[in-house]
Amino acid sequence: MNNQKRKEILVRLRAANPNPRTELKYQSPFELLIAVMLSAQATDVSVNKATAKLFPVANTPETILRLGIEGVKEYIRTIGLFNSKAANVIKTCQLLIEKHHGEVPQDREALQALPGVGRKTANVVLNTAFGWPTIAVDTHIFRVCNRSNFAAGKNVDQVEQKLLKVVPAEFKVDVHHWLILHGRYTCVARKPRCGSCIIEDLCEFPSKVDL
Repeated sequence: MNNQKRKEILVRLRAANPNPRTELKYQSPFELLIAVMLSAQATDVSVNKATAKLFPVANTPETILRLGIEGVKEYIRTIGLFNSKAANVIKTCQLLIEKHHGEVPQDREALQALPGVGRKTANVVLNTAFGWPTIAVDTHIFRVCNRSNFAAGKNVDQVEQKLLKVVPAEFKVDVHHWLILHGRYTCVARKPRCGSCIIEDLCEFPSKVDL
């Protein structure tokens, strides 16, 4: 795919959704960090249901620490891998207090040093909470980029690096949200909704489905 076609795809996605937002519910960088940590191998819907009960009770490192691991588990029990996630949340809150005055650091290395925080989570927090031009690649984005040939790669790291290279600066802050929403609702895994896709004529997927 050439850069002219890529830019037209981004122009269309921006026109359809000028101010894209994450579907995770949060009111602070800390709430976003916890929500993204909980979202690994889970849906945003399931995370939002859990945090809607958790955050009114505890939404700072200090208040979550007071709940303890067992207390956190009670709120996130409906989310996959809740045992390990609860442990990581508690450890992360301890480190935020000990090393960052209870604040979420605006630094990739510091974020990735937190238990349960990998590169993708760090990218989401830096992008969504702080406006950095980072691009987190999840399964939806990986699928869209490879299927359309927008930024093909054998793994998420390759796709991320390709996106950082080919996406113009004016689109970098929002491209993560456009691609994830496109993969979640249009370019779905089993039967992509090609017939209702606003970029179908630009997509290079050879096996388009007329739905």
